[in-house]
Amino acid sequence: MSRHVAIVTDSTAYLPRTALERHHITAVPLTVVLGDQALEEGTEISARSVAEALQKRRPVTTSRPSPTMFTETYRTVAAAGADAIVSLHLSSEFSGTYDAAVLAAKEAPVPVHVVDTGMVAMALGFCALAAAETAEAGGDPDDAVAAAQKRAAGTSAYFYVDTLDYLRRGGRIGATQALLGSALAVKPLLQLADGRIELLEKVRTASKAIARLEEIAAERAGEGQVDIAVHHLAAAERADALAQRLRERVPGLHELHVSEVGAVIGAHTGPGLLGAVVSPR
Repeated sequence: MSRHVAIVTDSTAYLPRTALERHHITAVPLTVVLGDQALEEGTEISARSVAEALQKRRPVTTSRPSPTMFTETYRTVAAAGADAIVSLHLSSEFSGTYDAAVLAAKEAPVPVHVVDTGMVAMALGFCALAAAETAEAGGDPDDAVAAAQKRAAGTSAYFYVDTLDYLRRGGRIGATQALLGSALAVKPLLQLADGRIELLEKVRTASKAIARLEEIAAERAGEGQVDIAVHHLAAAERADALAQRLRERVPGLHELHVSEVGAVIGAHTGPGLLGAVVSPR
């Protein structure tokens, strides 16, 4: 009989609630600090609240889950019947979440395989889904880890932001890159690469940047079977329009998710974010 392998991730995967429930994936929340309040992402604070706070220039910071929170999660999951756990998290370049999970894994009552996916948002979410589907098919923990890593290796994430200022404030992009964007009055297109955010292209206007984002995502998708996620913050119309155009342009589209990012990513990108995650199956 195969072992029951449970999947744990964190709240920055932004998986739909239905997907979490269907695959019994547990998401450990990161924390958003708004003023003097520490609030859990996904339950106690919305992305829209963060967007409004940023627009009013109120201080917003984020923090990782504590090792104790992971320890409690692992114990709960084990008590529910898991013989092993695969714990998949956002890039360690962005957060200490992976490190907290590694510490907690040492105290867990069952073996825990902690993976730094180098991803975030649905780029992480697709990895969690791949691991869960592999475990459901009878795969062991190593199989689930391999499935997640394979998915991560093939997944690309591109995004547009109205300004690099929020990423600079949070230390997620270098001051030199942020200054270059401001000085040239360009609209930046960014990508995830080696677990970090890098400037991909500089485009003169928002409309041209969004058109270029669509073109890059469609080219990356190609004609094979692929899943796509479109993310936004306070830009629902932009996201819906981009999703519709990608639906028409990508012949091998399997699943298309459209969602607003959560409070943690929103705090670092600011309102106007538009992103496309392309993940071949």
